[in-house]
Amino acid sequence: MDKLERYQTLIKQFMSDYANLINSFPKIGLETLLIFDDERAEYLLIETGWQNKRHIRYIRLHVRLSNHKIWIEEDMTEEGIATYFLEQGVPREDIVLGFQPPEMRQYTEFGVA
Repeated sequence: MDKLERYQTLIKQFMSDYANLINSFPKIGLETLLIFDDERAEYLLIETGWQNKRHIRYIRLHVRLSNHKIWIEEDMTEEGIATYFLEQGVPREDIVLGFQPPEMRQYTEFGVA
């Protein structure tokens, strides 16, 4: 398995496990959706539905692969998906916190681009 296939597998495994955790404490009116687009290397975990006559669209996780790196665009998990990647042996420089401004990424412990 090459590096990108491994990263895809790690992303999908974490998101699937996290979706199962969310679904073990269901919120009335909300549905958890996993969106895996291997062709474009985009991965989303969202919650959508209706609560109190209000339409909810909430992105829990958005991760993508670009330039052989894992880009975390949104992460609303407690521990952070970056921690999981590190535990799985992904090098810090292969993880980019895309939600951080480009000029601030050099001050994180992760890749800059």
